[in-house]
Amino acid sequence: MTGEVHYTDPFADPAEARSPVRRLRGRLAAPVTLWTSGPPEARAGLTVSSLLIADGSPPQLLGLIADTSDLHDALVDTGRFVVHVLEDRHRRLAERFAGLFPSPGGPFADLDVVDTPHGPRIEGLTTRAACSVAAIDQAGYYRLVRGTIDDVTIGELHHPLVHFRGRFRRFADA
Repeated sequence: MTGEVHYTDPFADPAEARSPVRRLRGRLAAPVTLWTSGPPEARAGLTVSSLLIADGSPPQLLGLIADTSDLHDALVDTGRFVVHVLEDRHRRLAERFAGLFPSPGGPFADLDVVDTPHGPRIEGLTTRAACSVAAIDQAGYYRLVRGTIDDVTIGELHHPLVHFRGRFRRFADA
């Protein structure tokens, strides 16, 4: 659930005891995004790095989320969401919405939030997409959310945040 802090290390098991599929996924660098949904009285958000964009008519955004998350419930209830692309300077924000960093008052506390028809928009996160849920299907242990991209805002993005080997990292040029 959103806002929980993990008190144990999920990677404490030796490498040979971990799922090889999870280890493979950990070797793929992925963009870090913050998905938000819900009305002002029931805002939900989740850090998501398992996603991709499918250009076309209509353009779509696909992502994997847990059905136990508050975000899943908000997506089902509202049918809309906002995806914010995070930079390295937003690492604590990513950790907050991933449940890895404490957030007294809830994950939206102290953020400049604008409520939109698609859900909460976090001011200062200038690259984002407003989406409508097209489908939610089972995919492994997760739910595959397929959203139609209704609107895109492109801001400057100098140091994208990526998820690699179980950690949030700054993207570095090769």
